[in-house]
Amino acid sequence: MLSIRTMITSAVLALIASTIAQAQQRPPIGLYGSPPDAMIFYVAHGPAGACGPGCSDWIAAEGAVQWDSYKRLIAILDRQPGRKLPLIIDSWGASNLNVATSMGRILRDRGLDTAAGATEVEACAGKPEADCFALKRPGGPLEAKVKLPEPACDFACVLMLAGGVHRSLPQGVKVVLTGRTVRNRLAPNVAAEQRESLTAHFGEQYRKYLQEMGVAPELVDIVDGIGEGGPPVVMPPSDWARLHIVTPP
Repeated sequence: MLSIRTMITSAVLALIASTIAQAQQRPPIGLYGSPPDAMIFYVAHGPAGACGPGCSDWIAAEGAVQWDSYKRLIAILDRQPGRKLPLIIDSWGASNLNVATSMGRILRDRGLDTAAGATEVEACAGKPEADCFALKRPGGPLEAKVKLPEPACDFACVLMLAGGVHRSLPQGVKVVLTGRTVRNRLAPNVAAEQRESLTAHFGEQYRKYLQEMGVAPELVDIVDGIGEGGPPVVMPPSDWARLHIVTPP
């Protein structure tokens, strides 16, 4: 499913997309080297139709996509034998785009549907983020409802979303794209020439991935047109269907 080369590349040299950070940071989910706000996964349950027509159970994915996030995705999926729960994505912060595409491939291999949305857990009402995180960390199930993601569905969210067999974005959601940059989590300085080369290389990989998932590779051209540090681009809903980011109902 994931080659050793892919995992090593994703762990060391990664294309990063930055979004507005959440007001509160949750504690690190892993041990040494695991950053705060890393993406977590848990099963949620709501009333009939909570996650779409005929859907009341889903897997919530929330946080920043980090170098080891794919391991936690595989772990939560392996704990649902015989079930194909949709993944509801709430991505924020600086995310590893290479890992986001790896997770998209995992979702497609498992035949899962995807959507963007924020999962609001009932038991978290009135609790600080650290306490809410402690409730979610075991993996659920937790009583919840789905609301619009905040601040928006970013490029990492779209890359994960692309892996879904059926892909949906709720009415009112915003898709906001930012530029991308190469970072090395083990060594902060990456030479300008190497950044340029890797940006082009990974861009071609993302185009290939999107094409395989049935999404228009033009999406990468939009991101590259923003440039590093450029103003974000809000994608109109008309582009969601045109670029096949969402699938027909």
